[in-house]
Amino acid sequence: MKTVLLALACCLALAGCTGPREKTPEQIKQETADATAKLKTNTKAMVEGVREGLKRGGPVDLNSASKDNLTALPGITVERADAIIAARPYQTTTELVSRRILTQRQFDLLKDKIQVKQ
Repeated sequence: MKTVLLALACCLALAGCTGPREKTPEQIKQETADATAKLKTNTKAMVEGVREGLKRGGPVDLNSASKDNLTALPGITVERADAIIAARPYQTTTELVSRRILTQRQFDLLKDKIQVKQ
């Protein structure tokens, strides 16, 4: 008798876990609203990034760029930006390599984004 009751209890428990339930229209509406809000946020961030890039207006000058401008460059950490600022002034951009602030590979990744104004 106990085994029959145990088997019946197991069957009843499994009956409630048979599969995914359909979403209600309200749940679908909320998920759509959440996805739309996330898309708007991501789009706004992308537009701000493009706007910032357009404001910057060309290569960053190693002799006058702020720490924020330098860290916006690919591969430039806060520590590297500090090293670039500490080693000023520069005559050429390649001095970042000769002064061992960047490796040649790191320099190659950003050489088109930097300059030295005289």
